[in-house]
Amino acid sequence: MANFKTHFTVAAVGGALAGALGWQAGLWPFVDSFPVAGLVALGGIVPDIDADQSRAVRLLFTLMAMLAVIGCVSALQPFLSLAELSGAGVGTYLFVRYPLSSLFKRFSVHRGIWHSLLAAVLSSLAVAVVSYQLFIQTAMQSWILAGAMLIGVLIHLLLDEIYSIDIEGRRLKRSFGTAFKLYDYGTPQTALLMGIVIVSMTPWLPPYDALQAIGGRVLALWR
Repeated sequence: MANFKTHFTVAAVGGALAGALGWQAGLWPFVDSFPVAGLVALGGIVPDIDADQSRAVRLLFTLMAMLAVIGCVSALQPFLSLAELSGAGVGTYLFVRYPLSSLFKRFSVHRGIWHSLLAAVLSSLAVAVVSYQLFIQTAMQSWILAGAMLIGVLIHLLLDEIYSIDIEGRRLKRSFGTAFKLYDYGTPQTALLMGIVIVSMTPWLPPYDALQAIGGRVLALWR
């Protein structure tokens, strides 16, 4: 499989291209090209969140801890003093970054459910919810950022499959087929759990008409 540097580099290049092409096509303003590019690059390392000792795990849980702090402070701001908010923020960060990260590593398996199309959908929808509900972006912006995350995760999965092909030896490695799959066939219960999480997020997703509008604009450009 591809290493961290390869995943990040390819996804970063793909993100830069996606951001620039979308801007040139009029899908979003120039300033929005940067978060699009950044989320494609981030998506390029998301599936490796299930690798126990990888830079991807540390980076992703640090980012999630920061988002958790923002959410916690936003929710508790009307009820707590500045000192109490600071303590709640620090506690939230430490909890997500260390105990929650350790718990996740204990119950996750590399090349398991996070290397799947189902996880790609979950990751993109999570971005849509955070963008729309937490950062108060427009519905169209939120769906565009969700699409950027989806592209990044798909780049990661495809790279892993490409690296599973031994061209010189004209054979497929044992790892072939373990990345680009619908879900983890060995543990269907994880797919069920992930499906429940996806369904539970639907009330907080941006309006679907914005997603339809983006699809219509992309189809118009294609034609």
